[in-house]
Amino acid sequence: MWRLIKLLFFLAVIGAIGLVGFAYFGDLTPQQQDVTEPVTLDVD
Repeated sequence: MWRLIKLLFFLAVIGAIGLVGFAYFGDLTPQQQDVTEPVTLDVD
């Protein structure tokens, strides 16, 4: 039972390190593009 708890703790630590590493070194910049759309105004 103790081995299972140690394994789960180890996997959680490795997962947290991987998540932090991806957040720092991964390409998380959003894609940007210009959007132009005609607008019709109903002015009477």
